[in-house]
Amino acid sequence: MATYKKFEELSIWQLSRELCKEIYKITNYDSFSKDLRFVSQIRAAGGSIMDNIAEGFDRRGNKEFVYFLYVSNGSCGEVRSQLHRAFDCHYISEDEYKTLVKKSEDLSNAILHFVDYLKKSDLSGSKYKNVRDSEPKCERSEQNKECRHKPA
Repeated sequence: MATYKKFEELSIWQLSRELCKEIYKITNYDSFSKDLRFVSQIRAAGGSIMDNIAEGFDRRGNKEFVYFLYVSNGSCGEVRSQLHRAFDCHYISEDEYKTLVKKSEDLSNAILHFVDYLKKSDLSGSKYKNVRDSEPKCERSEQNKECRHKPA
């Protein structure tokens, strides 16, 4: 797998951004937009998917990243549930409903596949790599057997 320097490079973040844009689009429909609490809930859940991917990535440790990916996946499930409700309330068409549910299922699967990859990876995350790289190296002189730390 490639090394990513920014969360924006992750396909799961890009997909979550697209889903979030779609949610904003449907919540601007006249009938949907009048249900202010519901609009707020589904927008917050959609934003949470992409925001938790970003936050986990920027914490720079795999264990923390995996945790935030699970939170992100939970928000994906929340969006899916709310899409069912939006369809039941006749706020979105059947085509929109099926398309968005499929996108959220695909995104959820992609997030979980990425979690599996991270769990199997030998890497601990970039914050741990940087710590190891900056540890002092021991240099011993011929005359003096003492260790003198030399910065990396």
